[in-house]
Amino acid sequence: MRNLVKLYLSKEDFEVDEARGGHEAIQLTRQHAYDLLVLDIMLPDIDGWEVCSAIRQTQQMPILMLTARNDIQDRVRGLNLGADDYLIKPFAPEELVARIKALLRREKGKVEGGHNLHLAFEDLLIDSESREVKVKGILVELTAKEFDILYMVAGQPKRVFTREILLDNIWDSEDFRDLRTIDTHVKNVREKLRRSGLSYNPIKTVWGVGYKFNTQE
Repeated sequence: MRNLVKLYLSKEDFEVDEARGGHEAIQLTRQHAYDLLVLDIMLPDIDGWEVCSAIRQTQQMPILMLTARNDIQDRVRGLNLGADDYLIKPFAPEELVARIKALLRREKGKVEGGHNLHLAFEDLLIDSESREVKVKGILVELTAKEFDILYMVAGQPKRVFTREILLDNIWDSEDFRDLRTIDTHVKNVREKLRRSGLSYNPIKTVWGVGYKFNTQE
């Protein structure tokens, strides 16, 4: 499987490193600055859940989980741990390449929404150029999708975004249509900003519709 993935990605001019297990993957991410990680769940030493959680403590590159586990709870668990996309085996290599390219485009900040590079609010700074979020000057570690959601709603603070709009603009996959994905990511953004000292909830729920940006309670 690793050989197949590397073959197709190399044909697309990607530079690819392989890890034979979870511990090796964690070590490689600490030694090199990667643009993206393709991660299986069933590994010979520790599972992909543990790898994802460990990497998310220090790294924010997009993570695409590639696995035979198709249960919705597995998907939600992966997203909660910081995965950005989820591809089920068996898969078409062309789809894997397309999803990787889509994640890398998103990582460059090509998200529909506000056009300002720097969005400043009370105690909250969102910088789309560096893709950094700071609360009271302290950096908050968000995943790629979490950043995209926050930046999108903050860029148009008077607009209410439905879950469908957020899903269509931030996720490229047509077959990944679980709207609960949005709720999971919004919950993660709120919790991370709260733990970082933000005194108000920046993403307000508009019941029966979706979400909008909120600078104060």
